[in-house]
Amino acid sequence: MAFTISRTVTPVAQLHSSFSKNASKHALKPRVVRRRNVVVRAEGGDGPSDKSMEIMRKFSEQYAKGSGTYFCMDLSVTAVVIKGLAEHKETLGAPLCPCRHYDDKEAEAAQGFWNCPCVPMRERKECHCMLFLTDDNDFAGEDQSISLDQVKDMTAGF
Repeated sequence: MAFTISRTVTPVAQLHSSFSKNASKHALKPRVVRRRNVVVRAEGGDGPSDKSMEIMRKFSEQYAKGSGTYFCMDLSVTAVVIKGLAEHKETLGAPLCPCRHYDDKEAEAAQGFWNCPCVPMRERKECHCMLFLTDDNDFAGEDQSISLDQVKDMTAGF
């Protein structure tokens, strides 16, 4: 089992006093100090935790029902997307769309545009991942629910 260490760097402005030989002169100089949050996670094909996948599974079901959309007729598409969202929720702290390429995933997650449900989905019911499909979409199934066991079984090889 391999371990990956990823670091997020947060700039924090702090001030310090600079004293000269003459104690009556104090100058304040801004200084940027970087605080690092370290996330350590095991990699070895295990993927996201069951808890994270269950959270994203429940979210997906609730959002599909609330928005009047349906999962893809091929539920393995739904399962892979849910697993990808769970992975990003664990590693980035946000359910960043797993179906897009990002030069900087952390920046994209912080920006929020592609966090699920993404802006195109919220505004126009356009889901790039095919997770939430309108009933007039040729690939829309009849399901608005999927079990955790289905997600795990359909993504076991990924």
